[in-house]
Amino acid sequence: MAYDKNISPVNWYMVSYLLRFTELGDPRKNDNEARFMSWENTILVNAPSIDEAYEKGLKVARGSTQPYKGGPQGIPVQWKLVGITQVLPIYEALEDGCEIAWTERAPRKLKNLKQMVGSKSSLLQ
Repeated sequence: MAYDKNISPVNWYMVSYLLRFTELGDPRKNDNEARFMSWENTILVNAPSIDEAYEKGLKVARGSTQPYKGGPQGIPVQWKLVGITQVLPIYEALEDGCEIAWTERAPRKLKNLKQMVGSKSSLLQ
């Protein structure tokens, strides 16, 4: 069988999706030039193919878009799905220390690389 970088040999995929926050009564809620607070969420899905992983990711994302009343005034608001931003196969069995993602970075000076990392306390939310 030929290697395909789009297929997870362990049937796990990392799926990221983008949501934007809207007030339902805002007349600019669909204005492409308006600014919105957004969240990009990343989940793991078990699927036999990248296509099915995409569909499962959409289903989970859509489950996060129910309107509700927010804030002390109970303003009707909603997280709206913008779309899937990434689907990545996981190549190793899930266990402590397995690699689930990587990013290749352009060459940088050591002093700049050191600025990219934080202390343990700075990484806590």
